[in-house]
Amino acid sequence: MGPRESGGRDRRPGFVWYAAYGSNTHLVRLNSYLAGGVPPGGGREYPGCRDARPPLRSVPLELPGRMYFATRSPVWSGGRAFYDAEAPGGGVRALAHLVTVGQFSDIAAQEMYRQPGTDLDLAEVLRHGRARLGDGRYETLLYPGDVDGHPVLTFTAPWDAAGTEHVRPSGAYLRHIAEGLAASGAWDLPGIVAYLAECADGEWEAREIAALLGP
Repeated sequence: MGPRESGGRDRRPGFVWYAAYGSNTHLVRLNSYLAGGVPPGGGREYPGCRDARPPLRSVPLELPGRMYFATRSPVWSGGRAFYDAEAPGGGVRALAHLVTVGQFSDIAAQEMYRQPGTDLDLAEVLRHGRARLGDGRYETLLYPGDVDGHPVLTFTAPWDAAGTEHVRPSGAYLRHIAEGLAASGAWDLPGIVAYLAECADGEWEAREIAALLGP
């Protein structure tokens, strides 16, 4: 399943699909953003969302473009996942969570190291497909299309994949993403391993990623 193309929206939606392509593909970690707390193996406490309910649905998606790793995460001790919708590549594997606008706003705020509690103004991103809220790592919103009548939204960096230094992700981070993608049932483990090895730009070999996941 992939998002349909859209010519833009003028009305505020009630629900949106939050397309997670990094660690929030893992539902246990996503719950820390929703309900608050420290995720298993994590070193950061999240304040949580105003509405802590789980997503109404979670579905696998493939987005155009590519995923890459850059900057250094103090939580994962390696590169973070970013999404470049314009870069050539075989597509980005994501898990889209159907949440309220308020929940998406609060998740985004926590990724931006802001205090949750205020709904984002989505008018620009829904009209133009992109909105830059700041210069930070995850302060650029993207709207690649719709699924089942609801807009698909995600966030990434303001730069592109070709214009920044790529950084080797940690094994724990790759394992977390792989487990989240595998739990969706949409992709088999060999395919996930090959996908992550490609995203890591040769910093990890497929056999090394496979070893992270165990037998």
